[in-house]
Amino acid sequence: MAHIIVVGNEKGGSGKSTTCMHVATALARMGHRVGGLDLDLRQKSFGRYVENRRAYLARAGLDLPSPDYRDLPEADPATLAPGENAYDQRLTMAVAAMDAEKDFIVIDCPGSHTRLSQVAHSLADTLITPLNDSFVDFDLLARVDAETGKVKGPSIYSEMVWGARQLRAQAGLPPIDWIVVRNRLGAQQMHNKKKVGSALEDLSRRIGFRVAPGFSERVIFRELFPRGLTLLDLKDTGVDQLNLSNVAARQELRDLVGALRLPSVQVAF
Repeated sequence: MAHIIVVGNEKGGSGKSTTCMHVATALARMGHRVGGLDLDLRQKSFGRYVENRRAYLARAGLDLPSPDYRDLPEADPATLAPGENAYDQRLTMAVAAMDAEKDFIVIDCPGSHTRLSQVAHSLADTLITPLNDSFVDFDLLARVDAETGKVKGPSIYSEMVWGARQLRAQAGLPPIDWIVVRNRLGAQQMHNKKKVGSALEDLSRRIGFRVAPGFSERVIFRELFPRGLTLLDLKDTGVDQLNLSNVAARQELRDLVGALRLPSVQVAF
């Protein structure tokens, strides 16, 4: 069975699609068979990323390891059981089509609360939640006392993950390994950065997730998307000498993939 990696957060702009593409491509480059699904049926940022990659590689005559991205199949209304949701069937069919032939399936969730996102979270073996390093994004995980900075209790997204965990437990499945990834970290050790970090560590012990460093704010990520490339593809596309920022970004990706502790994955890039 494939190991399912879900990248989810109910807020846009946290770097979900960038995280999906880099993790999926890193796994493919290490020789793993990787499938990809995008549950944001309107924007499809992850899907567009892979589409850009296919077009660029075709133009450049290159054959680089890539995730096998597929759109969700359409559901035939005649095949739905009484009360069955069509979106449930579409996601189930997509996962079933990849399950036996892939080592990993990477699923990108929309930045909003949807039925597809709920179901995907219950399927997750590994859940990655990218989080911009601010209390605006932190509010999705927990409410914080404005005076003391202490965590008052879980918020809407954490409650949704809790529900997904309960569904997995009822089905006799292993628990979700939940990793909250701090994205867009500033270079300076600012007071707010320390406060967010302290609040995340406190909350992680209370509701059961691990904290991992993600990607700093870098121009390179915005430049890679139109060509569908990742940090790991630069040398294969004519960039012989990486600048210090690119080297640091590759190390961030290496650290992230290592922090995920995925089965049978030895980080080698």
